[in-house]
Amino acid sequence: MSTDTVTIIDDATGKKVQLPLLTPTSGPKTIDIGALYKELGYFTYDPGFMSTASCTSAITFLDGQKGILQYRGYPIDQLAEHSSYLEVCYLLINGDLPNKQELEEFVSGITNHTMLHEALKRFFSGFRRDAHPMAIMVGVVGALAAFYHEHMDIHNPEHRLITAHRLIAKMPTIAAWSYRYAMGKPFVYPVNSLSYTENFLHMMYSMPTEEYTPNPLLAKALDLILILHADHEQNASTATVRLAGSSDANPFAAVAAGIAALWGPAHGGANEAVIRMLMDINESGKPLQAFVDRAKDKNDSFRLMGFGHRVYKNYDPRATLIRKICHQLLNDMESTGEQKKLLETAMALEKVALEDEYFVQRNLYPNVDFYSGIIFLAMGIPMNMFTVIFAMARTVGWITQWNEMQSEGKLRIGRPRQLYVGLIDLEYVPINKRK
Repeated sequence: MSTDTVTIIDDATGKKVQLPLLTPTSGPKTIDIGALYKELGYFTYDPGFMSTASCTSAITFLDGQKGILQYRGYPIDQLAEHSSYLEVCYLLINGDLPNKQELEEFVSGITNHTMLHEALKRFFSGFRRDAHPMAIMVGVVGALAAFYHEHMDIHNPEHRLITAHRLIAKMPTIAAWSYRYAMGKPFVYPVNSLSYTENFLHMMYSMPTEEYTPNPLLAKALDLILILHADHEQNASTATVRLAGSSDANPFAAVAAGIAALWGPAHGGANEAVIRMLMDINESGKPLQAFVDRAKDKNDSFRLMGFGHRVYKNYDPRATLIRKICHQLLNDMESTGEQKKLLETAMALEKVALEDEYFVQRNLYPNVDFYSGIIFLAMGIPMNMFTVIFAMARTVGWITQWNEMQSEGKLRIGRPRQLYVGLIDLEYVPINKRK
């Protein structure tokens, strides 16, 4: 990473300061403003951190203008076509693709850590039966620190790696058990002979009273969804994990904070919003074109959910990959009644977005949330589990980002500054003299 400088001149005083201009391997050059306050006494103001790099990272590269997403330098389309989710996990954690023996050992290690401490079963029973699965997940993941505290020296690389493996391994069990508890169904233990996604489906849907064999196409579709959501640079939940971890909080607490951030509907709830929109369209009794026209009307606040993307100004590369298996799944799976109507509406909307000049000119293509929501619907996964599965996928990204931060050797506790606009220097008035 080469370094040039940018000169900032204070018009009020004429004072100059030279700030380093950092050049990444790819992406925009970045001004290091660390000396700005010391030299000129100024902060910068950037709500939402839209133009601010909060860290250096070698994990995920994203170019929204060109529609590029890469993990450790590998294009997402190549990984989606050739890799499994656990191979992608290995890549993110270790920085390189594994050889055959390394992958076998990694998969074996993850598989053998999928069980939860038996006492955690009683922890689940402390929640109300109607508790949201995300609420349960936040609590249970945070509680893992009380059960697996023997390898939590955050300054020990080996301990960090063990914790990463544990989180990746146990998250499907936590996710499935959150669903089972809310549904009043018995907990199902992991089965080591099944793959990562097959195991999750088995823990979600099997019953002690009958044999259950995970559908290979469902497992494949879910594995693809996990790959596409494994990491996504410095989004809100990842930044939350890093900020929480900057205080030397244990990794379970930091990941629980990330889950809480993901729970926000503006972040992790987009695919659920897609299904709710489809429901609203069908329940209205109005033709689909009425909603398309509303979406085109700049004076109408209605927006089609699952179209366009805040970061990707071109086509979302993940949507290209997930669309194929989404259509394959819809052709293979049988759906009836309300589910069938929702899927038909979704496909009609997709056709409009791909062909209508208004949407094409504005790059309002279906995004990954549009297709993942439809896939979850076709799989029979309830809407309150959509974000839970998102959290399960993103766990490897969170723990990898946290580990990278801890490995740098220059960690400082996060402390954003503010632009204060409140009152100052008020005189205290005793309560008996206040009006």
